[in-house]
Amino acid sequence: MTIDIPASWSTLLGTELADPYWHALQQFVQTEEAQGKIIYPPRARRFAAFEALAPEQVRVVILGQDPYHGPQQAHGLSFSVPPGVAIPPSLRNIFKEIARDLGISPPQHGCLNQWAEQGVLLLNSVLTVEDGKAGSHRNRGWERFTDAVISALSTQHEGIVFMLWGAYAEAKRSLIDTTRHLILTSPHPSPLSAHRGFIGNGHFSSCNRYLTERGQMSINWLLD
Repeated sequence: MTIDIPASWSTLLGTELADPYWHALQQFVQTEEAQGKIIYPPRARRFAAFEALAPEQVRVVILGQDPYHGPQQAHGLSFSVPPGVAIPPSLRNIFKEIARDLGISPPQHGCLNQWAEQGVLLLNSVLTVEDGKAGSHRNRGWERFTDAVISALSTQHEGIVFMLWGAYAEAKRSLIDTTRHLILTSPHPSPLSAHRGFIGNGHFSSCNRYLTERGQMSINWLLD
């Protein structure tokens, strides 16, 4: 199996993809598939977040944890699902906070491609998962790769808004230079924690205010 990441991202990461762990990670996923296991997202979508935009286009990073592990849900963008798929609970809470924060009506679908097209990197920390087994591909190397992505964006670019929701995502703040970027943290939008501080966090207006203060266009969080 060949896992291809767009050239602009390979350049950003330097020698990271030449490290032995990267080959071992590819071999692990290949072996899982060879054993007949169903792996999400489909192979062609595993780098969809990176294919949607180049590093220099990144203005916001929304960090998730694992891909969705149900059929037809994961398509390579954190929190997003393809059109026609039921909106997951965490994403419903994201839409609820956007509605509260910005007065935008929630959409009827959960596909976040329009955000990615505006410079929002929808990054999961782990990029694959086995069908029905949440967290099954953790600690296999994906975290090292995505940590390298975050670190490289932090050191080589400026003015990015990092949205870190929940303790897992917030632990990544040590990878980010707070003198060069804005970090927004809150509880996770999961139904278990959304009403402990995610709803009411104001992250979407805060993000747009930061971008416009730096002379950039705000993100249009409205989905058609």
